[in-house]
Amino acid sequence: MRQSSESLAGRISYYELNGLGADEIGEGRLNRRWLRGGFPCAYLARSHRNCFEWLESFCRTFVERDLAQLGVRTPGATLRRFWAMLAHRHGQTWNSSEFARSFGVADTTVRKYLDILTDTLVVRQLPPWHANLKKRQVKAPKVYLRDSGLAHYLLGIHDAASLDVHPSRGSTWEGLMLELVMERLAATGREFYHWRTHTGAELDLYSRSGSEKLGIEMKLSSAPSVTPSMRRALQDLKLDELIVVHAGDSSYPLADRIRAVSAHRLLTDL
Repeated sequence: MRQSSESLAGRISYYELNGLGADEIGEGRLNRRWLRGGFPCAYLARSHRNCFEWLESFCRTFVERDLAQLGVRTPGATLRRFWAMLAHRHGQTWNSSEFARSFGVADTTVRKYLDILTDTLVVRQLPPWHANLKKRQVKAPKVYLRDSGLAHYLLGIHDAASLDVHPSRGSTWEGLMLELVMERLAATGREFYHWRTHTGAELDLYSRSGSEKLGIEMKLSSAPSVTPSMRRALQDLKLDELIVVHAGDSSYPLADRIRAVSAHRLLTDL
């Protein structure tokens, strides 16, 4: 597109091609999708070793060649280090000052790095929702690496055994569920946010479509329960329903307007 002499404004449309979705991997393969990510070459590799060798090659080519061809002038090694730092903050609220201190640059510089990786579709910034409440609410986005396989590669997780004991396993699972759920619901024209107050109440995903308000929590548990935070989100945001996506095999009601949905049954139960 950089070589085109015209912008094609008004004559071009965009389609976002995500990683392999729940409808493409089928039931019973969710753990493989979680560990390896959604790139077909990584997901279909003959072994975990082949998978992560491919992911290593992808990362190197992406920062050294792809970004340069898109006009990014930041050195590839710099963005690679920043990308790895983001992996260790996967699923957390963005704090530019903290990143700037760790990276030894200005706040505006790390914000630029974040926007580059967001615009090139390897990072997702989930914006905050500000309800009209008498409570202080977090106004910074949450940051996720969009592919769980890339997150695991940058975290040094190269097999299922390493994933089972890694402290970031819950956050990478949350990121995977976020992508799968958003892809599942995006066809209805929904908008997506996260919500959190300074008193501790939070919601992983808040979705609006017209007057319909839906809340979604992601729990790496086979038997989730209703928490006080869920009840506050249900009340404060006036949700029509709150869904808890969990790692178990069954979907069932938890309470009034709160329902547990199995991550293995997203296609039928969400």
